Amino acid sequence: MFDITTLRVIWWALLGILLIAFAVMDGFDFGVAALLRVLGRTEQERQVLLETIEPTWEGNQVWFVLGGGATFAAWPMLYATAFSGLYLALALVLLAFILRPVGFNFRGKVHDPRWRAIWDGVLIFSGIVVMLISGVAFGNLFLGLPFHYDDDLYMSWHGSFFALLHPYAILAGLVSLTMLLTHGACWVAYRADHAIAQRAARIARWMALVYAITFVGAGIWLAYGIPGFAVAGPVVMDGPSNPLLKQVTVGGSWFASYMLYPWFWIAPVVGILGAMGVQWTVGKHSLSGFLCSSLMVIGTIFAAGFALFPFLLPSSLDPHSSLTVWDASSSRGTLLLMLGAVVVFLPMIIIYTSWVYRVMRGRVTLEDVEHSHNTY
Repeated sequence: MFDITTLRVIWWALLGILLIAFAVMDGFDFGVAALLRVLGRTEQERQVLLETIEPTWEGNQVWFVLGGGATFAAWPMLYATAFSGLYLALALVLLAFILRPVGFNFRGKVHDPRWRAIWDGVLIFSGIVVMLISGVAFGNLFLGLPFHYDDDLYMSWHGSFFALLHPYAILAGLVSLTMLLTHGACWVAYRADHAIAQRAARIARWMALVYAITFVGAGIWLAYGIPGFAVAGPVVMDGPSNPLLKQVTVGGSWFASYMLYPWFWIAPVVGILGAMGVQWTVGKHSLSGFLCSSLMVIGTIFAAGFALFPFLLPSSLDPHSSLTVWDASSSRGTLLLMLGAVVVFLPMIIIYTSWVYRVMRGRVTLEDVEHSHNTY
């Protein structure tokens, strides 16, 4: 049976996988929503764009719920600290999640261009907010967040929402934004009417180029301008979940883990290769562009996770309070029980999701929209 050290590594990997699944499966929904008025020049074209995502967006949100549930169960200190300290940022993200279904449902209630323009704006807002704030949050992990624990493990937070808007965090937000805009445009190039698909392919190529520039720029800044965190002395991997039992130094490189595990370099290489693949394939080979943009997402998130490892939530106020894989997990019994649930239910989710996308395959054309409108 798995020991506590192995279970912690497994759940760190599962947390990353769930985050990637959410970004890949729901990220293109937000990208399409953000590009609604850029790619859709007429009401019929905007309806085509919406119909490429409306049948599946609710199912894609399952990954967000799973990620939150997994964090709550497997990493309770991470969940409590992040949700307490990043309350306003997370509230904005949740607002965007709440507004998205309202926008989908209310947009078509009134056949008035001004009414639909308002709800288009709501959908665009929801897409941009989630994509941008997600990246800003990741950027702040490397800067450290302003929290600390006292001897009774009572957490105190000494920051504000606007303090999160550090230039590096904003750059990370731009990486996230351009990455998921590329992903959304690639989805449109794969699923939408050919006239819209060609337009989306051009947008995808430009966004992939901007993504590559910002991604490399963020990596260089991280290597030479952001001091890294490291656990000092022997690392106790099977100790109790108490972050105050370790010593942390600040001033090294965030790429130290890459030096220790050279295969970590696969992740950023995959991200860049995915962007290059978008340039070569989007609009030419139906599914290839979307698969390449998916590789961008996978490589980017893994690259950030590998650089952070073993840290989950570094603290800028008190580095010793930083949460790591080795001292912020639930008990062995909880991790083992949850792993059993994952083994049973995750394949079921993958199977029914695959079936839904198989049923919904094919392009949504302007003729389809006009026909459904006339039928209605």
